[in-house]
Amino acid sequence: MPRATNSPASRSRRKRVLLRAKGFRGFRSKLYRYAKDAVIKARQYEYRDRKKRKGQFRRLWIQRISAASRAQGMTYSRFTEGLKAAGIEVDRKILADLAVNDIASFNLIVEQAKDALAKKHAA
Repeated sequence: MPRATNSPASRSRRKRVLLRAKGFRGFRSKLYRYAKDAVIKARQYEYRDRKKRKGQFRRLWIQRISAASRAQGMTYSRFTEGLKAAGIEVDRKILADLAVNDIASFNLIVEQAKDALAKKHAA
């Protein structure tokens, strides 16, 4: 009995890996043996970095909020404390967007936070 190689499935599997390795440098995009390892590693990076991206955006939002609140004479930590005291529940993403695009409304929120902090410390 002749040897069966399952050629169509093997070829399509190799083709799929090489297509995914398109754009990699050198033989990592040309030779199946090396492309396979490169694709596995790339998928690990992909998975890890989807998680990392969320933290990176959070840090960016905090930097933007901090810069805008410092312009109003308030540190980021005092600002968040004032927001909590004032009962304002706005997430960092929205606050950062306001700080960049609508500084007037952000300044109103900062004033409310300052007032709430003053009341909190006076009591």
